[in-house]
Amino acid sequence: MTRKQIKLVALCWAGFLASTEGNAQKNKDIERRYKAGVRLVQMGDYDKARAELQPVMQRDGSYAPFAYYYYADASYRQKRYEAARATLKELIDRFPNWLKKEEAYYLAAAAAYEQGLYDEGLSYTQLIADPDLRNDLDRMEQTFLPRISDLNRLKALQKQYPKNKTLARTLVDLIQRTSSDKEDLELSDRLSNRYGIVPTPVSKPPVGRPVEPNVPVSQPATTARVDKAKAKGYFNIGVLFPFRVNRFNTTERGRSNQYVYDLYEGMKLAKTKLMAEGIIVNLFAYDIDNDADQTLDLLNNASFAQNDLLIGPLYTEPNRLVSAFATQNDIPLVNPIATNHELIANQPNAFLAQPSTTQQAIETANFAKEITTIRKAAVYFGASRKDSLLASAYQSTLKAQGFQVVEFRRLIGNATAMAAKMKLTEENKPGHVFLASSNNDDGTAMLDALSKRGISSPLIATYPAFNYFRNSLSTFTRRELYLVAPEFMDIERSPTEVFQETYLAKRNIIPSTFAAQGYDMLLFFGRQLARGTIRSKVLMRSDVSDDYVLSGFDYSKSNDNQVVPIIKFDGSRFVKIN
Repeated sequence: MTRKQIKLVALCWAGFLASTEGNAQKNKDIERRYKAGVRLVQMGDYDKARAELQPVMQRDGSYAPFAYYYYADASYRQKRYEAARATLKELIDRFPNWLKKEEAYYLAAAAAYEQGLYDEGLSYTQLIADPDLRNDLDRMEQTFLPRISDLNRLKALQKQYPKNKTLARTLVDLIQRTSSDKEDLELSDRLSNRYGIVPTPVSKPPVGRPVEPNVPVSQPATTARVDKAKAKGYFNIGVLFPFRVNRFNTTERGRSNQYVYDLYEGMKLAKTKLMAEGIIVNLFAYDIDNDADQTLDLLNNASFAQNDLLIGPLYTEPNRLVSAFATQNDIPLVNPIATNHELIANQPNAFLAQPSTTQQAIETANFAKEITTIRKAAVYFGASRKDSLLASAYQSTLKAQGFQVVEFRRLIGNATAMAAKMKLTEENKPGHVFLASSNNDDGTAMLDALSKRGISSPLIATYPAFNYFRNSLSTFTRRELYLVAPEFMDIERSPTEVFQETYLAKRNIIPSTFAAQGYDMLLFFGRQLARGTIRSKVLMRSDVSDDYVLSGFDYSKSNDNQVVPIIKFDGSRFVKIN
């Protein structure tokens, strides 16, 4: 990539920070506001995020420097670079010994570069020594510094910061393109010799180029393919994600494909664990966006067929092409986040790592029959297409299983608006209510709407329908409430704790759900490759006691993951009950 997504440094560092504020209630409120602010930054609601974080910044406790950082991050994402720089300067001045100060230097440099303040940006970058940041820093400077078109300015900056190799390379390239002056050419030669610089040609990197230094640079060996990959002693796994390493859009407020990098980071951690188990996998990252021609170029590369497993692509047309290729070459293909059952229909080599919308509907309907004998249901859904697709699948499944769907309706807005649109009465009272929503305000609104209508039936809702930072505990106990949660991570399970601690130690951030999904997916399918269960079509499933972070995998009936976790609040935490 060309510019680092300003990463979330410490969503849950609160668990590791010793608070020294006055009384416990104030501490609790500060912690709540801090977590809410971080969550709002993640969600892209930057104005509200700053409103939550500002009171935390005004305190002297251990949350304050992190609040400053996220406040600046929110400003940066809205392209309020001046405000971001001012906040970061105050952070650095007020907390000079903050343990994550190099992250602040990085963000301050990015904000300065965005405003064309290259001298200020370079003054920050020279303070960064963290090797994990250096790679991102180099990519960021390779994006911004070539924007300097004034040769004299660039020479002055290089003289002021002579140790910056990216700056030297930028100057060499500009001289080679624009100057025929003897002194300039001699300077170019001196810098080239000192740093081993070869002037950068203007060309597009090849499809399939690894996205980071620790991904193997060489392609898989071109020897004849053998039926059993484990005879080689290792497995080649191609990861076809839209990394977009060669595209940088200054108009974007944040990296929209952050989930891709989270998935891949989780996979890298799984690779290390597999190696400890004696299973050697080589990850080859291919930058595949929504481009059919680009995909075909990759598939026409003879060495690509040497992969033993493919993960991705994420877009429909590239996926169709790769799926046909995988079938023709007998290569298993895993769709990491898709929930469309059509992707595996008549595709014996294709698997869904996440349960499809159809499978979620089937398992939820089976669960509904366990909690009520009344074969009536009301089905509601939110504003997104994903919500309506799941609700439609659930309605169809209920009818196929003999349920009467008394109401099927899109509901949005507050509780009063929802209640006004409902047509439920005592006569058509449902045995349960189902809500499919990706809006985390809809869950509480639905609870209130049902109360207004006098409906006490159990509610089964999708996990994203609630805000787990804002909602009080009473939200989840005032009626019989169940959540369909493929993304559920039980933080009290030992494998989850180990994963989080390992990821935190390596990346300095709490892992997202996508990171956990990437980890589990590669761990499971890597083990299946080693056992030979994929190619021999032996039924594959994980046990509840296995060391996966989420809820595991089950392909005993189809290539659709049949594990659909349903959770319930037990008074202190959410637990999986199905």
